[in-house]
Amino acid sequence: MIKNLIYLFFVALFFTACGRSKTNDASLRDFTFEPVKGIRFEEVKRRFSNNLSFNKEGFMQKPSWIIEVAAEDTMMAWSPQKQIMQKFYLQYDHGNVYNFAAEFFKVKHISKDSLVFQRIQVDGKQIASDFRSDVNMTFYAQSYIKEKLKTTAARLQKPTRADTAFIEQRATAVNGNRDSAFAATEPVQFIPKSKVVTAEKISTVDRLNKRTEAYDYMFPQYRIVIDRAYKDFAYEVSAVVDFQGGIHIKQVYGVLPDVAEGKKRMMQGVADIYLKNLFNVIPGTTLGIPHNTEITMTLVGKVLKKP
Repeated sequence: MIKNLIYLFFVALFFTACGRSKTNDASLRDFTFEPVKGIRFEEVKRRFSNNLSFNKEGFMQKPSWIIEVAAEDTMMAWSPQKQIMQKFYLQYDHGNVYNFAAEFFKVKHISKDSLVFQRIQVDGKQIASDFRSDVNMTFYAQSYIKEKLKTTAARLQKPTRADTAFIEQRATAVNGNRDSAFAATEPVQFIPKSKVVTAEKISTVDRLNKRTEAYDYMFPQYRIVIDRAYKDFAYEVSAVVDFQGGIHIKQVYGVLPDVAEGKKRMMQGVADIYLKNLFNVIPGTTLGIPHNTEITMTLVGKVLKKP
């Protein structure tokens, strides 16, 4: 019995060692980074699996990374904040999955001219099978862009005709229904026509919690103050701003259910009287195409105090 246990222990140890050797020995993996070491790559496109830069909700994949392999375990990436190529530990995980800069990537292609990574979401030890892992990043070597393609990364990063056609189709679909909307990469603008009103777009960027600039156009928030309102009030509301600049209140937050409908009508009146007349409301656009978008507003009314 003891001999059998010892035997099983060494068999398990053997297979564990084999597994570890494959992890640590880059030559045993499907891809190694040695062939592209020292080559600087620039991301030229970032697409969903349908080869589009946008999804139905309006989220846009923006290529922006510049990377360079410094060693088999070290990746450098351009930091816009520090204006330097910053080093990150390049950790091999399993299969063709690597981790650096707090992100997980599955290597799909490596050559001296180009790289293709699938950016994936890992929850625990499982790769999420939703849209968060449905992102392909294509990089071209800077020398390839300049010498072979005779162009620039900025030109290659531009949305395609297929992207434009997709947004035109989505805009047509939502603009026919004022309850439908998708996020605009150029959000709604409130331009005051009077000194008695102000509008502020609120940023929710929080890099520590991975809230990027995309949150600001996906979930736009505004604070609008009316200094000469008919009464004092302060409500947070959701609304659809249509492709012509019309405002349609959907919901008033933080009120009891039995008064919710009345508060909604009240806020619609504020939108129809104050916002419509005291602001130029410019609808949200994507690729220059106006369409219905949903926003959140904190509407504050201040009655004029008598001396």
